[in-house]
Amino acid sequence: MAEYNPVLTAPVGANKKRKIVGRGSSSGLGTTAGKGNKGAQSRSGSPQPYVGFEGGQMPLYRRIAQRGFSNYPFKVEYDVVNLCDIEAKYADGETVSKETLIAKNLVKSKKSLVKLLGTGNITKKVTVSVDKVSKTAKEKVEKAGGSVVEVKKAEKTEKKD
Repeated sequence: MAEYNPVLTAPVGANKKRKIVGRGSSSGLGTTAGKGNKGAQSRSGSPQPYVGFEGGQMPLYRRIAQRGFSNYPFKVEYDVVNLCDIEAKYADGETVSKETLIAKNLVKSKKSLVKLLGTGNITKKVTVSVDKVSKTAKEKVEKAGGSVVEVKKAEKTEKKD
């Protein structure tokens, strides 16, 4: 059986001697004490004067333009409706529009734009009148015998005439 040793010891290399600076030129870390010559970082006080300081180089936040164009106000978001949702909630011969989608709780508000996507299959003959329709959704609705009208495109062509 091994003897019990109550003295704990740190692993080799865990405890290092503290670097003592500024104690004469012969100590190896005298004169400037590893801080270089002159400048704000060689003097007493905080070595970094402010957040973003880059040693005298023009800081990143000042190099980048402060003003400019943002496309965010013109961002267009759509409420997505899939064909599988229409298959479940609509009967044969019905019209799929923003008003009917709101009534069937597939779209939240009148202000939101609606896009029809082609996830799922449709067997019912429906007339779709929404803001945007994907290519596959249009093909599937027309294959089932229905028709598709994109509302926004119709409004744009009316305004041009």
